[in-house]
Amino acid sequence: MEAGPDEGVAGAVFANETSETNPSDTPSGILNSQQLSAIEDEEVLNKLLDKAVDFDERRMIRAALRDLLKKKREKREKERGSRQDDLRQQALSKAGTGRMGMNRGQTSNHQQRSNMHSQLSASTTNSFTKTTGSMANPAMGPAHQCSPVVAEPNMKNVKQMLLDWCRAKTEPYEGVDIRNFSSSWSDGIAFCALVHRFFPDAFEYSILNPNARKDNFELAFSTAERLADCPPLLDVEDLLRMREPDWKCVYTYIQEFYRCLVEKGLVKTKKKL
Repeated sequence: MEAGPDEGVAGAVFANETSETNPSDTPSGILNSQQLSAIEDEEVLNKLLDKAVDFDERRMIRAALRDLLKKKREKREKERGSRQDDLRQQALSKAGTGRMGMNRGQTSNHQQRSNMHSQLSASTTNSFTKTTGSMANPAMGPAHQCSPVVAEPNMKNVKQMLLDWCRAKTEPYEGVDIRNFSSSWSDGIAFCALVHRFFPDAFEYSILNPNARKDNFELAFSTAERLADCPPLLDVEDLLRMREPDWKCVYTYIQEFYRCLVEKGLVKTKKKL
């Protein structure tokens, strides 16, 4: 795995982060909860949250985001339930048609089968033996090694600042509680939430399953690579072998993802004087 980016540069870039949206992109003034609840565009709410400085306003926007994600999830579950009901009805209809056809065939051929039965002296049966083969486990290669993070005087500050940034960006997302760079990322949901915050149209966050770790990792990393040009520094198979990922690996990847967002202009910064 490639070594992590220079910590000092990352700290300078991160510390000077400013608003990610232009004030002209969103309405002026503080919106009330009723107005916020009427907004059904996740990206608009995210921009409002980035601009907000008042505590109560941020609280209302976060609540509106949570409600919106919940509505989307409930709508998706309802649509899934309707599709399943339709499939069951179709299956029952086909089964009924098949049974009717079988009954008609049985009635029309009853006499013929009786005549054939009287002429047969014996019946033959076929037997099938099921065989199961043992599946050998693939050889487990050595775990993906992350390059050690170089300790610099401001490393702790940069690490904490980056952690706070991740927590702030994923705060509205259900099922995400970022407290560190290890266990908080173990199911892949935090990666998906962070990527979804900047690319909300890339996938539907509300249908993600925390138990589908491999799918979550692959979705987050592939989306980040495709839309942010962020190299997949983390190996999915290595993450699946570990109960908790190595914090140095996660930290390095998040730092690289942040740099890519800056290069894309999705995170606004001020140049260091």
